[in-house]
Amino acid sequence: MHVDRHPVAGLIPGAALGARGALVAVAVVAFALGCGEAEGARRKDAPVGTVQHGTASYYGKGFVGKRTASGERFDPNAMTAAHKTLPFGTRVRVTRVGGRSVTVRVNDRCGCTHGRLIDLSEGAARKLDMIKVGVVDVRLEILGKNRIDEN
Repeated sequence: MHVDRHPVAGLIPGAALGARGALVAVAVVAFALGCGEAEGARRKDAPVGTVQHGTASYYGKGFVGKRTASGERFDPNAMTAAHKTLPFGTRVRVTRVGGRSVTVRVNDRCGCTHGRLIDLSEGAARKLDMIKVGVVDVRLEILGKNRIDEN
């Protein structure tokens, strides 16, 4: 009787891998290549001074006290924001095109689409005078993790 062995089985002496064994082998290789790293470790810091252009929206009272992706409880009056890729703790200057600026700290994730770069807390949106319109054109400047300018 002839038994077909999975190609990966040759890497493990005496092992004949079935579908389950092959799946385990793939998972081990993926983990070894870095897929098992912590979320924060995978996110790369954007260089200080990096500028992005797009739109911003805000979220507020409906999320009060709920946990953000960083684990903090949401405070609509705090100068915080949700960004798709920037690491938690990154400070960003958000400037409304032709208007005011505010510095926020990234503590949440957003599924931003259609050119939307950032979701601001209601407090930050209030400083940018965007509560009535909801979505505005902005310029983001990465400040790093330790610097904050209160505007």
